Amino acid sequence: MKKPILCTALIALAIILGSPASILAQQKKPRFEPEELANPLMGTDSKVSLSNGNTYPAVAVPWGMNLWTAQTGKMGNGWAYTYDEDKIRGFKQTHQPSPWMNDYGQFVIMPVTGKLRFDQDDRASWFSHKSEVAKPYYYSVYLADHDVTTEFTPTERAAQFRFTYPQSDSSFIVIDALDKGSYVKVIPAENKIIGYTTKNARSNPKDFKNHFVIYADKPFTLAYTWHDSVLVKNKLEMSANHAGAIIGFKTFKGEKVNLRVASSFISLEQAELNLKRELANDDFEATKQKAKALWNQAMSRIIVEGGTDEQLRTFYSCLYRTLFFPHKMYELDANGNAVHYSPYDGKVYPGYRFAGTGFWDTFRALYPFLNLAYPSINQEMQAGLLNDYKEGGWLPEWSSPGYANIMIGNNSASVVADAYMKGLRGYDINTLYEALLHGANNEGPITAVGRAGAEYYNKLGYVPYDVKINENAARTLEYAYDDFAIYQLAKALNRPQTEIELYAKRSQNYRHLFDPATGLMRGKNQDGTFQSPFNPFKWGDAFTEGNSWHYSWSVFHDVQGLIDLMGGKKNFVAKLDSVFTLPPKYDESYYGSVIHEIREMQIANMGQYAHGNQPIQHMIYLYNYAAEPWKAQYWVRETMNRMYLPTPDGYCGDEDNGQTSAWYIFSSMGFYPVTPAVNQYVMGAPLFKKTTIKLETGKEFVIEAPANSRENLYIQKATLNGKKYEKNWISHEDILKGGKLKFDLGARPNKSRGTLDAAVPYSFSSDRKLSQNLKQ
Repeated sequence: MKKPILCTALIALAIILGSPASILAQQKKPRFEPEELANPLMGTDSKVSLSNGNTYPAVAVPWGMNLWTAQTGKMGNGWAYTYDEDKIRGFKQTHQPSPWMNDYGQFVIMPVTGKLRFDQDDRASWFSHKSEVAKPYYYSVYLADHDVTTEFTPTERAAQFRFTYPQSDSSFIVIDALDKGSYVKVIPAENKIIGYTTKNARSNPKDFKNHFVIYADKPFTLAYTWHDSVLVKNKLEMSANHAGAIIGFKTFKGEKVNLRVASSFISLEQAELNLKRELANDDFEATKQKAKALWNQAMSRIIVEGGTDEQLRTFYSCLYRTLFFPHKMYELDANGNAVHYSPYDGKVYPGYRFAGTGFWDTFRALYPFLNLAYPSINQEMQAGLLNDYKEGGWLPEWSSPGYANIMIGNNSASVVADAYMKGLRGYDINTLYEALLHGANNEGPITAVGRAGAEYYNKLGYVPYDVKINENAARTLEYAYDDFAIYQLAKALNRPQTEIELYAKRSQNYRHLFDPATGLMRGKNQDGTFQSPFNPFKWGDAFTEGNSWHYSWSVFHDVQGLIDLMGGKKNFVAKLDSVFTLPPKYDESYYGSVIHEIREMQIANMGQYAHGNQPIQHMIYLYNYAAEPWKAQYWVRETMNRMYLPTPDGYCGDEDNGQTSAWYIFSSMGFYPVTPAVNQYVMGAPLFKKTTIKLETGKEFVIEAPANSRENLYIQKATLNGKKYEKNWISHEDILKGGKLKFDLGARPNKSRGTLDAAVPYSFSSDRKLSQNLKQ
């Protein structure tokens, strides 16, 4: 009897499995989840002397006002989380763009059991990465010393925490509002804690406070405040240099205690509004799923296929990093209108505002990437820049959250011009253009606003070496490019011809620093003589975080002009080749010690190529201008393969607000924006067999390279929408139309493709000659 029963069961199973509904279920394609491929721990294995990213596991939603992270470092240490640490001191709301910039508006939450401990060292707990889960939208870790599992998940301006406690009659939650002036108040009747922190670094914002409100879902049986190292048991309100609060209760084994947290740069009332609007009646899992869905939506904008698991994880880890900064500093009032705190005068104004980015890093690829893939958010950012100018009198070059006095250049010109040239509209571009002129022709109240040395630059055409303005050659080169960006925008806005020609002329100021004797850029004295002695391997001094070998390529807008100065294409290519064949020599005497950027170049085994810092990141693509594009294809692939991994040591230097990640994203797709404010992307070769860019217009642009492999990295031929494509660049407009760019890749370079003048990307000199010839 058993056999017939078994047969009957098998027949029934076959019928079930073979039914149309079951077949459809089997064939249904699983949901693509790029947010699960991203590793927030990529780049966290870093230290002052050597950066593998200098990142932290940021849990947020794309461009959210607040980020959250586990804190292993001490209060006030810019290295909030480093992979090699053993203990966690708390879980911090952060707005930190980089460890070098440190933080602003931060406060800490920490569960504790057993002995009541609130000092950051006493409350710290051992943890293991084996019991840590880090996702863009969720974080969890087991705190061994307290036997507590901590979880948190974010919204734009709020978050939910979930603590799983052991059985204990002494379970606590510590709130640390940090030093430099803070306030807390415990309201037991409402299971509520409110407060603010004023701690900030770098920009000295006016009347700065980050207000927070916290609700627990479990009544307090104990409530204390504390200040500095003193516990105060009979006071539920505390204002001090360093204020904090403690709530306590009994817990049973496995009991989950939930916190609902929100903050505001405007007021406590606004923090309450942010909490009610963004968390509403959602439980922890609902908030987590909404955050996950936001990441899925944002990251699914670019789909890559046909790579290794490691390459996919690297790509989406980098994409995750490009979607944080600048972060929103605006909030929504009771009527749903955007309002923001201004760090310039401490007042509240209508409209957008963003903070936490340095244009010296991000003008190169991060902002061009936003203009291509996420233009609507950059439209808000441009409106935010307008508010910076109206409220502070200048455009920021480093916002943290106000004007930070660090780095060089006037690269807001590039950020504004590139957005407009790429088609962004809906904000007052004429006032932004006025802001560019103001910044280009004046020294600011600090050296990192406006242009340090503007009077010299406008009179002589360069910032002299001998007038006590540091990094003068780097400033000159960047100002010249920034003038080109203004020139481009001036033409687009139909400004007076004399104005257009002024900035066209100034864009050529890079020529003043070219030294024919060395074939490199060199500092120049006020009297027109070059600085002497000159060591092209000397970091700093006339240059910024680099040497002459790095900065001599900073003529983004006129590569042909640079080729001419260097004596033609063959000499130019030989000079490019030298970057990789020279030994990694350096002179660190300007700094007095070996800075981490030097060490990262030294150990990379790529000669003088210092991909870990921004000045030279575009240089590989310059082979496309000199009839040897296959060398760009080789070195781009080599850099992606060797310098990026989805691991804690996965970067080769500072990640820097998405810039180094944006280089990888663009390069993986097969092109790169060498010249922001020009609507061209210069070719490398794609990393994946297929990449689909889902444009905001609803159209798709597909890049295919079916023969792609580790060996097959050279372009043999290309087609755009089925037609032969010989150029070494593709236009922004062609991508926006949608369509397909297909590459036939092989293991050996095709040394005839891309060698004709017609294939070469934009250069100012070539464009001017063409315009003059057409006029004649």
